[in-house]
Amino acid sequence: MTTRPAPAPAPAPAPARLRQSMAGLHLWAGLLGGWLLFAIFVTGGISYYRDELTQWLRPEIPAPPAVLDQAVAAQRALDTLARQGANADQWQVVLPGARANAIEAAWESGEGRGNIRERALLDPASGAVLTPRATQGGEFFYYFHFSLHYLPATLGRWIVGLCTIMSLAVVVSGIVIHRRIFSDFFTFRPGKGQRSWLDAHNGFSVLSLPFYLMILYTGLVTLMFFYMPWPALAAFGAQQARPEMAKVMQPRFDTPPRTGSAAPLAGLAPLVAQADARWGAGKVGRIVVTHPGASAARIAIVRGDGDRVSVAPSWLLFDGASGALLTAHDTSSAAVSTWGGAYALHLGRFADPLLRWLYFMSSLAGAAMVATGMMLWAVKRRQKAQQAGVGLLLVERGNVACVAGLSIAVAAFMLANRLLPLELAARAQWEVHCFFLAWAVAAIYAACRPAARGWRALALVSGALWASLPLVNAWTSGRSFLAFDAAFICMAGISWFVSRRSRSPSRYPPAYSPGRNAR
Repeated sequence: MTTRPAPAPAPAPAPARLRQSMAGLHLWAGLLGGWLLFAIFVTGGISYYRDELTQWLRPEIPAPPAVLDQAVAAQRALDTLARQGANADQWQVVLPGARANAIEAAWESGEGRGNIRERALLDPASGAVLTPRATQGGEFFYYFHFSLHYLPATLGRWIVGLCTIMSLAVVVSGIVIHRRIFSDFFTFRPGKGQRSWLDAHNGFSVLSLPFYLMILYTGLVTLMFFYMPWPALAAFGAQQARPEMAKVMQPRFDTPPRTGSAAPLAGLAPLVAQADARWGAGKVGRIVVTHPGASAARIAIVRGDGDRVSVAPSWLLFDGASGALLTAHDTSSAAVSTWGGAYALHLGRFADPLLRWLYFMSSLAGAAMVATGMMLWAVKRRQKAQQAGVGLLLVERGNVACVAGLSIAVAAFMLANRLLPLELAARAQWEVHCFFLAWAVAAIYAACRPAARGWRALALVSGALWASLPLVNAWTSGRSFLAFDAAFICMAGISWFVSRRSRSPSRYPPAYSPGRNAR
């Protein structure tokens, strides 16, 4: 009697196979890029308030005027530059908007065109030179989120770009593998260990999902010429590729050489009035004067980005001596307009206060999504493992160092701004050094202690630092920043909550409980 072979198992349906393959991609791409992505989300979120943060970090500069006459403020700035940079070949004046309280002025010598020789901050009301404490302000967080620090800018941007590509893969694969992602968004079961971390991860993932897709994709688009320069190299050649790409990203004005006799500059008021008539009142962002004091002078008025969902270049070019309009650039090609729209969506400069707050909260939700995903991985492995391996210990302590350590580092940066001596050499750099030193100390502590105790101790330290900031600010600056004080107190409360939850053994599986593993 012959025995029939057992039938081969039916192959899994195609959707199931796709989800299985996507699960591995989601796991490993998220694990490899998670810590850096967390830092990018946090510092990127802070960057949406970099102008306001810069005001807090420079308390010596008074609050911005309620109403600013741009023509008068710009004329005062040019009068100051005529004294400070009389021999310069180019002046640049960045006018403050509703979110800034100082004019940024710069002037260049004629020896190395494009080399900024001097910079100054000017009072919009008087044009006087301001001398606040040295600080990088909110610009530090902005540049860190796409260039990192202590690394060559090129290397830092490539690292961030690779992390962004991995993050896009994580988000898309997460959509594929979670069949009930939207229904699970409304489910949260606290105190259930792994289940709770999964619910939190699903919730934060869905909460701002369109924002994650937009911000990651546009982050790549903003640096597309950096990551993919080959089309420009093929079209323009090695010598002209960089200037041509620069024309797309920022205004470039064709100006004649400095020739002819001396001639005074035309008054700015009629020129700004023409810009107001074309763009609307208060839309001027920057003024560039080339060859000031010569008959060949040119005055360029560049439109700001605060009112439009595009940063495609828009400007008016005037004869500096007569004030006659020479060129008006208000339209760009479809490709440049598309790029400008993607860039503007990423930066959010057009956002009103409510939309900017949504940008900020969505960035923090992205950071929470990453953090809960990393915690979920560690909790799942801890429950399955009889003995923790090197990889699990690395991820557990790395989570503590990344999440709690970064919170400590940001608070330390703020405190350094208030406590470092004003006359300290390289003071702005030392603020940044304090940021990374505090983060490094927190990481070393996290590496030397069990994860439960690391969370508890570092969260307490973080809460103490954030809670001290309003007091230190009032003591050292004598100024009140109610919105910032409220944010600092909120951060202290979140840190205290994390510390309290870290004390509860029910938050961890048995092998991870503080009672057994935190000695």
